[in-house]
Amino acid sequence: MWPMGKRAGAKTTAVPAAAGVRLEWWAVPLAVRSEVEAALGSPVESAVTQTGGFSPGVAARVRLADGRRVFIKAVGPEPNPEAPGIHRAEARITAALPGAAPVPSLLTALDLDGWVVLVLEDVDGKMPAQPWQPDELRRVLAAAADLSVLLDPSPVEAPPVADRLGASFQGWRRLAAASAAGTDDLAWLGPWARRNLGRLADREAGWTAAAAGSALVHGDLRADNILLTEDRVVVVDWPWAAVGAAWFDVVAMGPSVVMQGTPDAVRLLDRHLHAQGAAPEDVTTVLIAAAGFFLHQSVQPPPPGLPTVRSFQRAQGEAALPWIRARTGWH
Repeated sequence: MWPMGKRAGAKTTAVPAAAGVRLEWWAVPLAVRSEVEAALGSPVESAVTQTGGFSPGVAARVRLADGRRVFIKAVGPEPNPEAPGIHRAEARITAALPGAAPVPSLLTALDLDGWVVLVLEDVDGKMPAQPWQPDELRRVLAAAADLSVLLDPSPVEAPPVADRLGASFQGWRRLAAASAAGTDDLAWLGPWARRNLGRLADREAGWTAAAAGSALVHGDLRADNILLTEDRVVVVDWPWAAVGAAWFDVVAMGPSVVMQGTPDAVRLLDRHLHAQGAAPEDVTTVLIAAAGFFLHQSVQPPPPGLPTVRSFQRAQGEAALPWIRARTGWH
């Protein structure tokens, strides 16, 4: 929930981290842990929780007694009943990705007493620095371009991005409806967004056509879903994968990059999108829809077990607005 005394949507000044509330490996029921260790053929000797990301379950780098290292993700039916299904989707997508994709290999997946456990290759890497450093951003953008070629056409059966996000990317229209109904005065939105609310809602409606394509897109690309090794850019956490425009992920990631105050971020993002042949009007339309999603979601109650996600969405939505203003020229 939002802090006591602060209205949902009240402006925040600190840049929020992409981090939720993790569960320690040792808090998983003993019966489940025992089954996982049996499948691995060795007991877990140590498990170091990784803080990046919002999943309410386990995300830990694990060392086994036989010296092997693996990465374990695990969620149960509480506190978020949707989380097990998300992990099942991640297992299915990850297992189907081509071996050449820079993605951790899925070693095994188990469904045990309502718990879903994924055991993945442990990647010895680090997340991009926050705020982003221009050299790391350029490296990730180059990797995104390579990945878009590898995954176009999609080698995996996945829904179109319009089906995956169609019910969510209606934020501006929902905000306009709330304003018209008198249920939200939108005073928490900046004057430019309020002034252009109708334009934003109208433009948002065209995002499904703008984002159409044949590439498999990650659907949730951000710094906390990227690992940098000495020679690779590894992309993790694929449950939201969909089929759409090859440049979709960079547009969706852009607000989180701008949010961090990354030097020269918009120029680097725009230059990348131009080099990828993305139609400028389509990019703007998708960016508007993404910003509407972030801002509308930011004033909803937080999902169970994800208390920090709304402030992160709010910051991304606000960061996108100057970029949209520059691209549209609207006053």
